[in-house]
Amino acid sequence: MNTEEPTYLTTDELSTRIKYDARTIRERLKDSVLIEGIHYFRPFGGRKILYIWESVQRDMMSGSRDRPTGLSAIPMANGGVLHA
Repeated sequence: MNTEEPTYLTTDELSTRIKYDARTIRERLKDSVLIEGIHYFRPFGGRKILYIWESVQRDMMSGSRDRPTGLSAIPMANGGVLHA
């Protein structure tokens, strides 16, 4: 069992690690491939977002566009998905 604490990153820190612009993360990846409650959370219910590096890395390294286990998504006409 992994007893290490998760690594929490700000958007800018995540940007440095995955080589994507912070704006791209906020506008294109968040809520499409990076899902709240799995890849990021809002501490104390505030506006700040912290990404969970281990979750992002795991799903990024999978190399597929499959949804993480247990999640369902409804395809939308504009190419996005509704997370159910």
